Amino acid sequence: MDNKLHLVQMNSNCVHSRTMVNTKSLNGAGVKGKGVHGNGVHHISVNGGSCPLKAKSRRQRWEVKPSEMANNTLNPIRAIVDGMKLTPNTDKPMIALSIGDPTVFGNLPTDEAVRQALKDAIDSQKYDGYAPSVGYLESRQTVANFYSCPEAPLNAQDVILTSGCSQAIDLVISVLCNPGDNILVPCPGFSLYKTLAVSMGIKVKLYNLLPEKSWEIDLQHMESLIDERTSCLVVTNPSNPCGSVFSKDHLQKVLKVASRHCLPILADEIYNDMVFPGCSSPTLASLSSDVPILSCGGLAKRWLVPGWRMGWILIHDRNDVFGHEVRQGLVKLSQRILGACSIVQGALESILNATPQSFFDNTVGFLKSNSEICFKELSTVPGLNPIMPSGAMYLMVGISMHNFPDFKNDVDFTERLVMEQSVFCLPASAFEYPNFFRIVVTVPEKMMVEACARIREFCQHYYQPYSCDSNDLDQ
Repeated sequence: MDNKLHLVQMNSNCVHSRTMVNTKSLNGAGVKGKGVHGNGVHHISVNGGSCPLKAKSRRQRWEVKPSEMANNTLNPIRAIVDGMKLTPNTDKPMIALSIGDPTVFGNLPTDEAVRQALKDAIDSQKYDGYAPSVGYLESRQTVANFYSCPEAPLNAQDVILTSGCSQAIDLVISVLCNPGDNILVPCPGFSLYKTLAVSMGIKVKLYNLLPEKSWEIDLQHMESLIDERTSCLVVTNPSNPCGSVFSKDHLQKVLKVASRHCLPILADEIYNDMVFPGCSSPTLASLSSDVPILSCGGLAKRWLVPGWRMGWILIHDRNDVFGHEVRQGLVKLSQRILGACSIVQGALESILNATPQSFFDNTVGFLKSNSEICFKELSTVPGLNPIMPSGAMYLMVGISMHNFPDFKNDVDFTERLVMEQSVFCLPASAFEYPNFFRIVVTVPEKMMVEACARIREFCQHYYQPYSCDSNDLDQ
């Protein structure tokens, strides 16, 4: 045990010196009560006098408050949905077209090969412990091999495994942005970007998507928002909530804007490869010659296992713009929690390489078929303007609000739709895009047909012709 005591002496100029003595040799001299006076207050010698150190003030009453980050964290979807009166019609069974979880209705199970891979990983007993925060090296290499292509090569060091795609997005925003910076986010767009950014003191600037052009980016508007504090451009392709898929030509134009302004891209590609037959969309990284891209993806949607919480960041930086610092920053941030599920990491090689192509084809074929049913049915409903998607699991429907004077806005419209028809569609105000609602097309086909019939009945009841009616989307 250290028996040495540090004595501090101060002169009138508040210059102090420190003397180390052995408490055993003091024999009680100079200190009282084992280094403190009997009243428990530490004393120091000032010009030969004794002066008590000021004790730290203590709280007089309990006053525990949430942090600024907690107060600044808001999920726009929950903020709107929690405020809605969602009491369904008891005479009609509820049909929820609002939940972006493909497993809810049980009609879209993952493939048996995927389940078997997880069982094998459990039975091996190799993955019961903690994995490195960035993921097992062999699992990272498996992901790198799966997504690597000549135009955008990857190795294990370019992959960070995360707890779902949401954590991947969190890490990317955290590593690229400081409080006071701003990021460019699509509108309408996935609400999580704003939830994360605002909680960190980062401003969100919304760039417009164009419904009349199948939700292409308004490139001129996007570029006009860039300033010296813009630290990241978020591109979602395919899109949630729009179901849009950008063409190669359009993506190249996006890259030109980013290149002109030396702006890195967060590419949210969780719906990558969930593109309907007849459409194609390359990854942003495969088209980029100079723009560094952090691509976020995962198992959730394509493999239909969102609860398994397996995501990743693919670091595409062929010109070494990020350098060591950004890569190391991602590693440090990943260490805040212990990362992705170790058992799912152990199953990754089989999941990625043994899932039959027929599983993906069947899933995408079903989503396209349901989208076509929904689009066809709602296209002939007075006052509605559905926009046919090209991928993902969503379809956006415009509401000509002037034809529905009984409702104040899209929130009021969808709330009454629940109350009267027991069909819940998410109002697009949750995506900061009023007078639209989003439909999730993963429900069984029979339910989709029934839901569309109820929506038609609802609209026919409330629709009123408008003298200045047009085919333009009401925005």
